[in-house]
Amino acid sequence: MSLVHAAHEAESAEAFQDIPVIDLKDVDKLDAESRKALGDAVRDACINVGFLYVKNHGIPDDTINGALEASKEFFSLPLDKKMELDMQKTSNFKGYNPVLSSNNDPLNRGDLHEGFEFGWEEMQRRENDEKRAKDGAMTGGNVWPSDLPGFREAVLSYYHSAVQLGQKLFPLFALALDLPETFFEDKASNAFTRNAAALMRVLHYPPQTGPVDDRVIGIGAHTDFEVCVNSPKSSCFTILWQEPGIQALQVLNKQQQWIDAPPIPGTLVLNLGDQFARWTNDVFKSTVHRAINRSGVRRYSIPLFFGTDYDVKLEPIPSCVSPERPPKYEVVTAGDYVRERLKATYGH
Repeated sequence: MSLVHAAHEAESAEAFQDIPVIDLKDVDKLDAESRKALGDAVRDACINVGFLYVKNHGIPDDTINGALEASKEFFSLPLDKKMELDMQKTSNFKGYNPVLSSNNDPLNRGDLHEGFEFGWEEMQRRENDEKRAKDGAMTGGNVWPSDLPGFREAVLSYYHSAVQLGQKLFPLFALALDLPETFFEDKASNAFTRNAAALMRVLHYPPQTGPVDDRVIGIGAHTDFEVCVNSPKSSCFTILWQEPGIQALQVLNKQQQWIDAPPIPGTLVLNLGDQFARWTNDVFKSTVHRAINRSGVRRYSIPLFFGTDYDVKLEPIPSCVSPERPPKYEVVTAGDYVRERLKATYGH
């Protein structure tokens, strides 16, 4: 079945009520037939849901826990110390954003979370990193707290592990699109170590107590443009770790029902972003989602937004276009698209 036909069938199918789980165990050792079957499972999830869980993802628990503890330390700092790294002071949206400083849903009053955002950087500091030389509209380095030993190393360790996971996922997406497994290597070399267009955020959601105001939630309804706040931004996909035991993430199906996406032990959530939707002419779904923390306790999450290299043009993949399904979007570079979406989210 062609991709266009599969997308047409999905549009008339029943709305999804749950999110599939895909096992990545030994993904690098699978034979061609098994990898094709895995690609087909990814394709089904991308066309019908736009979200999936992955288990046996390969990121060690110690790496996850290290990033979590470092995040807790950072968000426990006094506000004036965190505001020294205010992303409004940077041209590339790196750094800290306080509670209610972003708003992903124009109908809401603001997003009830605080976050810290950064991009590619070698673990060993380098004054001039050639992998950052082609960032175009997103040019600029990261900023880090000066008085929090170990923070940079802990969160970068998770970042690099998640980038390695992305390296395993891009070939599966290619298979899901009936393309050679190497299709994305010169377009998303963030996965293949040239200049990573991968942005990561560590997020803290204060407990939402007192009278409920539906216009103030953890993160308003949005799709991921590359970095979801961190969403908008323009990502191909987002890899999300969510704190165990706390329900917050919800995904909107086509019947306008909010479907819970609870943390499942040993898994990460994977959702498609606006870059993939544009690239596939909406054959792959960039599904609206939100986070609401009404658990009564603090919640932490770590999304990493995986995009193409910033200089890549977002042109529709030929197999996703037909006379009945002409191209829906103008062609833009990924970097320009990300920057415009970030400006809309943060107002600068």
